[in-house]
Amino acid sequence: MRLTAAISQWQSLRYLGVVFGCLIAACSINLFVVPSHFLTGGATGIAMIVYYLADFPIGLQTFIYNIPLLIASYKLLGKDYTVDVIIGTVIFSACIDATRFLNAYAPVEDLMLASIYGGVFNGIGYGIVFRMNSSTGGFDILGAIVKKYYSMNMGAAIFAFNCCIVAVAGFLFGIQPAMFTLICMYVNSHVTDKVIAGLNRSKAVLIISENIEDISEAIMYELKRGVTYLHGQGGFSRNERDVAMVVVSLTQMAKLKLIVYTLDKNAFMIIMSANEVMGRGFTMPRKTKEFISRH
Repeated sequence: MRLTAAISQWQSLRYLGVVFGCLIAACSINLFVVPSHFLTGGATGIAMIVYYLADFPIGLQTFIYNIPLLIASYKLLGKDYTVDVIIGTVIFSACIDATRFLNAYAPVEDLMLASIYGGVFNGIGYGIVFRMNSSTGGFDILGAIVKKYYSMNMGAAIFAFNCCIVAVAGFLFGIQPAMFTLICMYVNSHVTDKVIAGLNRSKAVLIISENIEDISEAIMYELKRGVTYLHGQGGFSRNERDVAMVVVSLTQMAKLKLIVYTLDKNAFMIIMSANEVMGRGFTMPRKTKEFISRH
């Protein structure tokens, strides 16, 4: 029962997150992208080309263009994936047309600033949607199909589709808007990746040392981070020893290296990026604090 209630609560928060992310992306499109005659990727980019030529609403077009993609998604990728994409597509399309009035309130006239800020806020919005395990449809569906059936990289496939849109834009509207569109798309992609990965960037460190207990106690005392022992065995010597694993913030890395180097100059360290860390082990459990206080 507790698990069912937790899942139900998560689904509610998840859809609120999708709405919030779509609203941010839609506002960004209408504040920065459309007034500057830039494009975005996917079906929305195609909708913008038609909008610039015939003034047909972008959101409604986006939804219409996604219908055949959603049908293909249902047949090839399954019902569960398609339902989430439908929800994201409907919300995103509605948000674009609902915030269309923002075209008249463009905050910047400089095209470079518009491309950068448009990419940043688009990336934030799309990143939030993707973090909620949803999608706004469009070329994401094509990328998923290509990845499943042709073993191609999803990002490469989507990039190839978007390059075609940019080429059409360059032919219709000139090279300058197309070049700024590329900047906007690049910033958008970069920020989206950052949001999906999480802003809580940390480092996971494996430490192999003859003096592992002293090093572990120093880490717990000086850095206030928990340490986990992993069982290890030397491939050449066959000697068994404990390997300490600790997760620290970026600002603590210098002090961690100092601790290890001071206690064992021959210690072996493996430092790995940890995009997102959750759980009590990272905030140091109460039992660890009690252990430190006794020593």
